Amino acid sequence: MSTSTIGIAIAAPSGRPPDIEAYKLGVQRLQQQGFLVHDYYDDDKKFQRFGGTDEVRLAQLNAAAADPEVQVVVALRGSYGMSRLLPMIDFRQMADSGKLFVGYSDFTAFQMPLFKQTGRISFGGPMMCDDFIRPEPVRYTLDQFWNCLRGPVHTVRGAVAEGGADNPRIDVSGRLWGGNLAMMVSLLGTPYFQAPEQGICFIEDVGEHPYRIERMVLQLLYAGALDGQRALVLGDFSGYKLNPVDNGYDFEAVLAYLRQRLPIPVLTGLPFGHIKERATLPYGGMAQLVSDARGFDLTISDYPTL
Repeated sequence: MSTSTIGIAIAAPSGRPPDIEAYKLGVQRLQQQGFLVHDYYDDDKKFQRFGGTDEVRLAQLNAAAADPEVQVVVALRGSYGMSRLLPMIDFRQMADSGKLFVGYSDFTAFQMPLFKQTGRISFGGPMMCDDFIRPEPVRYTLDQFWNCLRGPVHTVRGAVAEGGADNPRIDVSGRLWGGNLAMMVSLLGTPYFQAPEQGICFIEDVGEHPYRIERMVLQLLYAGALDGQRALVLGDFSGYKLNPVDNGYDFEAVLAYLRQRLPIPVLTGLPFGHIKERATLPYGGMAQLVSDARGFDLTISDYPTL
């Protein structure tokens, strides 16, 4: 499929662009590359920190899903706002549209109920801000995205950071699910949360101190969300600041504790999160995870493609 036959819709179910001029240039760049871009964001209708009122943002999402010329719906950005829309979203309508929905961070709150209510697979992947508006595109991120959407099989290589603790050696399979840790925890106890049986769970977050990461993972554990899971795979956790009172309590300490406390293998090295070089992950795809001490291969199949 050539770029000239791929219709990309942009909707802002969460935050608005931090820089509207950079956003416009990003849209133009996609058009220059031959994509058919359908931009449903209207900066004149921005509201507070959001890409519009709740009604306006929902209308953007619905219009993108209904557009017959669109194959891919990309979230404008994350930040916050999807939680407000959940009771109003017709997830069956979203699934039946056949669109490939893409985003991460706050978009986790869309992906989980979409899969729970309909079984429809979406994609943890790039968003307009800031993946498609960078002056210098990040080749790994964009190659991962297009290679994944073309399918039918997608592979992500994870590597343990230099000096980091070794990963356990495992070879497991299961449905891939997860996303932003704070968003996942915010859905616990609601009709929108589901942990697929015998799944492979991936998590990431930004600006969360290690003790908050530990606390949220323990909340998943205590709520039973990790029961029967095959593995927990950690993406990027950055943007926090340690202080003297931590006294050696850092991310490595949290990792050691979680590996001791959780009843499932815990792996590090997934290139996913609030980072420039980000893998694309089909939420709900069937995955095989093969790990050695210094890295792993995550191979995903059984997901919709272009």
